[in-house]
Amino acid sequence: MRKDEAGRKLNLDRIVFIGRTYEEYLKIFSLSIDDLKGKRVLDCPAGACSFTAIAKQLGVNATAGDIAYSFSAEELETKGLNDISHVTEHMKKKPRNYRWDYFKDLEALKQYRIKALKEFIKDLQINRESYIPVTLPSLPFKDEQFDITLSAHFLFMYSDKLDFAFHPKVIDELLRVSTAEVRIFPLVDSIGNRPPFLKRLMDTIQKQGWKVEELAVPYEFQKNANTMLKIYK
Repeated sequence: MRKDEAGRKLNLDRIVFIGRTYEEYLKIFSLSIDDLKGKRVLDCPAGACSFTAIAKQLGVNATAGDIAYSFSAEELETKGLNDISHVTEHMKKKPRNYRWDYFKDLEALKQYRIKALKEFIKDLQINRESYIPVTLPSLPFKDEQFDITLSAHFLFMYSDKLDFAFHPKVIDELLRVSTAEVRIFPLVDSIGNRPPFLKRLMDTIQKQGWKVEELAVPYEFQKNANTMLKIYK
């Protein structure tokens, strides 16, 4: 049983450890490699995503943060493979909740998830310093340490478990460590519903002096998950 920085016990079984590929990230956040080069980029929470691994190979100064990174590469690989199998089996029951154009079918989806996991694990074993254990809503980074922060499949996705008060705390922290912008995807929960407090949250962010927009992205797998929140100065 691991502990986070505050000494709290972490149970890996309670974490769903699945990630997206670098190519998916570019679509999810409407980014190109030219948008990222020369930038300090944080992916948080990053899970088993391969974005940081591939972005670094392309010359981007990328860092990943996640609560699961206190565990070993071997533990995370085993957990990731088990979670991919479990989640894809569960998705067989509700295929109509998804759009099957980016992924041909469920087996293709599974292979993408395994690809992301393998690329992540390989880089984790070589460049452990790029993968920082974090426990939101607190981050162990300096003010304005990054230019761009990306946050996928966490906020809003679990709005049935994470109340309104938690969301601005996390966003405040993501903004604290960012100089230019934060992008958050998607803006729906796990069943495709928009959180009722989204407008209230956007108003709160604007009152702090940041600009905030909801923008369409060229990616939709889960139905209705096709926009991101861009927060910038």
